[in-house]
Amino acid sequence: MSRVNKIVFVVMLAIGCGIFAYESRSLNFNQLVGDVSRLKWGWLLVALACMLISWGFEAVVLRVFLKGRTEQFNVHNAVRIPLIEQLFNAITPFSTGGQPAQLVALMQSKVEAGQASSVLLMKFIVYQFMVLVNFLLSMIVGFSQVSKHFGTLSILISFGLIIHVVVLVALLLIMYYNRFTKQLVRLLLIPVSWFVSQKRVATWHALLLVKIDTFYAESLHLKREPVKLLKGCLLTLGQLGFYYSVPYFVLLALGAQNVNYLQVMVLHIMIVMIVSLFPIPGGSGGAEYSFKTLFATFSLSSSKLVLAMLLWRLFTYYLGMFMGILALAVKPKLNTKK
Repeated sequence: MSRVNKIVFVVMLAIGCGIFAYESRSLNFNQLVGDVSRLKWGWLLVALACMLISWGFEAVVLRVFLKGRTEQFNVHNAVRIPLIEQLFNAITPFSTGGQPAQLVALMQSKVEAGQASSVLLMKFIVYQFMVLVNFLLSMIVGFSQVSKHFGTLSILISFGLIIHVVVLVALLLIMYYNRFTKQLVRLLLIPVSWFVSQKRVATWHALLLVKIDTFYAESLHLKREPVKLLKGCLLTLGQLGFYYSVPYFVLLALGAQNVNYLQVMVLHIMIVMIVSLFPIPGGSGGAEYSFKTLFATFSLSSSKLVLAMLLWRLFTYYLGMFMGILALAVKPKLNTKK
């Protein structure tokens, strides 16, 4: 990690501590301690297992996409990648640091740079598609309830849907209408040139064309391997399923009554979508607000709601940061059999 990354890591931990201190300011300390003592630790272990299994599914996705491309990529190296991704997603705005960090980690495992880029691109396409599928299903099942009771959040959720649809449409345009996409990029850069120098716009245009060609070439490779694509989609669906399940087991650990698994999963999917809109690393502030607002419907006491929020963020955000640091400290194993 660079010095800047280390500083951001510490800052994000401090922000997290500050948020929970603020949320706990009016709570009865004795009641909070009592809620902690009455936690059902077995369900917390299940929540932890869900996160670990989710990362395991992502590691398997990488091995599936790398199969036939390299002989170096063993299980040990595969497990490192999702954890390193978690760390750099957590400390960069809009989770933009995860992709470059994965690329570096794959190259450290002796995966050729071009192969690594292609595989990460395949993984990104599949992940975005499955996230959108999950989100659309959650909108069908639970959006009416959210819009009825939480007007502001429903606007953010709708905005999140629009952004993800735009991303997916852009990916599909590149995959199937390469020429049209290039012309569209050229047209979209015209108004940009009104505010930015022609030289810079030309540089951006050239860079975008290269990215589009790379993406298109990989999409051709992806379409030639339907079985591998199907495996990747199913594994990613499993990855997301376990991840979205975490708050359900957190609520069970707190003794919440009449908790509906599907309802909790739908709310979590919507929270994740809202968090993706916030530029602050990890969506800090927005994540906690969304969780507290949506999960207040489960008739939890104030102390249990704050504790649920803390445990949820611990498993889905902070755990990945610390595991990522450990993964960075562990060197990849080279020249070993699969």
